[in-house]
Amino acid sequence: MVVDNKGTITYVQLLKEDLGIFRMVPNGGQVPDYKPGQFITIGMPNPVENNKIVRRAYSIASHPENRKYIELVVRWVRKPLPGRLTTQLFNAKEGDEVNWIKPTGAFTLNEKMPDGSKDERRIVCIGGGTGLAPFVSYTEHLHDVGDKREIIVLHGASYVDELSYKELLTNLEYDSLDRGKDKWNFTYRASISRPEEWFNRSWSGQTGRVETFLRPKDNGKSPLEEIIGEKITKENTMFYICGWQGTIDAVMDFMNPRGFVTERKKREDGSFEVKYESYG
Repeated sequence: MVVDNKGTITYVQLLKEDLGIFRMVPNGGQVPDYKPGQFITIGMPNPVENNKIVRRAYSIASHPENRKYIELVVRWVRKPLPGRLTTQLFNAKEGDEVNWIKPTGAFTLNEKMPDGSKDERRIVCIGGGTGLAPFVSYTEHLHDVGDKREIIVLHGASYVDELSYKELLTNLEYDSLDRGKDKWNFTYRASISRPEEWFNRSWSGQTGRVETFLRPKDNGKSPLEEIIGEKITKENTMFYICGWQGTIDAVMDFMNPRGFVTERKKREDGSFEVKYESYG
């Protein structure tokens, strides 16, 4: 049985007409417990369906140590038909009420190796579009708890104004440079897939889809390996991928020949090097 709770939208930031950041505070003020990488289900009445409650699940971008609100980054679905929930959400105002169902999901950080030892491998997060959301939660959580593992977030978008958390993640990288990588080891890089578009004329970073960070260059090293300074192996790196299925398939085209396996196809001993979550 679905148990709906009530909440209030307290913050709306439109990054562009079809991309926004929303904050929801549960009525009563008690933010539910959750783990980084989990999702929450939001519900709103749809007036064209006699106010039937339409529900959709969204990855949580805020982190569990933040007890003030739940934050989401949402794309307004407009084609081929307007989204039944996202249209209502993008028409909502601060102060409007929403329904929510408690967070759940298994796209969480791997903390243990099959033998029970702590997973000390570097963490590489690859997000396409709004697939960045769980990695914002990962990063702020790991920062707040003082985790010393190397963390790299790679984000792909079509346009520069879709780099939804560029300022936050850049500041977290500056914090790594200021404090020293022995205390907080974080790197953020983004790629723009349509560099020829006028709106992207100022972009001077990586171009192409986000998986191009894994494509070897003429020197045999990928942009990711140049960032890290060593070869990526199953023993030293754990990958997390979130986005369209095409993004996940493209990343695995690079990873499979190198012997990386996903959690869903893990080895008999329980080992794996890739976790992913697809939203289409």
